[in-house]
Amino acid sequence: MSYGILALLDDIAALTKMASASLDDIAAQSLKASSKSIGVVIDDAAVTPKYVTGVSPRRELPSIFRIAKWSLFNKTVVITPAALLLSAFAPWVIQPLLMLGGLYLAFEGAEKVMEMLGLVSHHGPSKAETPRSPEAVENATVKSAIRTDFILSSEIMVLTLSQVSELEMVVRVGVMLAIAVMFTLGVYGVVAVIVRADDFGLALAKRFEDRFLGRLGRGIVRTVPPFLKALTVVGTLAMLWVGGSLLLHGMAHYGYDAPEHWIAHLAEVAAHAVPAIGGALNWLVTATLSGVLALVVGGVLAAVVSLFSGDKSAEGQH
Repeated sequence: MSYGILALLDDIAALTKMASASLDDIAAQSLKASSKSIGVVIDDAAVTPKYVTGVSPRRELPSIFRIAKWSLFNKTVVITPAALLLSAFAPWVIQPLLMLGGLYLAFEGAEKVMEMLGLVSHHGPSKAETPRSPEAVENATVKSAIRTDFILSSEIMVLTLSQVSELEMVVRVGVMLAIAVMFTLGVYGVVAVIVRADDFGLALAKRFEDRFLGRLGRGIVRTVPPFLKALTVVGTLAMLWVGGSLLLHGMAHYGYDAPEHWIAHLAEVAAHAVPAIGGALNWLVTATLSGVLALVVGGVLAAVVSLFSGDKSAEGQH
């Protein structure tokens, strides 16, 4: 009997070690995979606050919670199983999906740049299409945010899968679920702070007036609008960087690796020129040139879409 108990304890210890090793692998691989998706995450955090601007201030946090809940559900219950099934039964689909995602990010990023420069008009619902009741406004904005989040979440999870596709299934699933939870909580936690920051600052300013906390509150109120604009710019640059990287890796995967090698060569030259900040320069040159590629490709797509949408609107007016 004692030998059986000892054997059982030994098995439990072995399983515990295996589980601990798997958890270590999951944590390490999650950190590694998250670096590849950070551009999409930044854009997600930059894009989401605009979806609650038409919502009643009292309903901003509940709206964000609704979006976050669906975001987590989509990542864990819909996107992750679908991505794992594709990787198991049709792995050849993953790279085209990544390239399509790169095209989407390039298009969105380039369109935002063109909107900032006044080259294309912002596409949004007309006043006639805007729901009038507060409940309808909230439901419409939340649904729109969930649709956008689904696209960005799909990119995050497919990017994550591409980084862990060679690992054991347990680690693969663990990493993807960890990324889903970590990014959802991170993005929507930041969004919640952003959309309520001005209210918090205003409350401080009213309560403490000319004291330090009152001045701090007024500073927060003044800082939020330019911060949101800066976040939009950062999100747009991140979209272009990630989109260009996906397109470059996709082209290299299918045998056209000259652009990727050329960019890597220029990045190495820049890094060797200033060794003290070589690593930062290498990343900066790679990200910049990847973004330029995405801006060119996305600009062409945005111009074509704008042309056709303009034709349709013109036909509607006739």
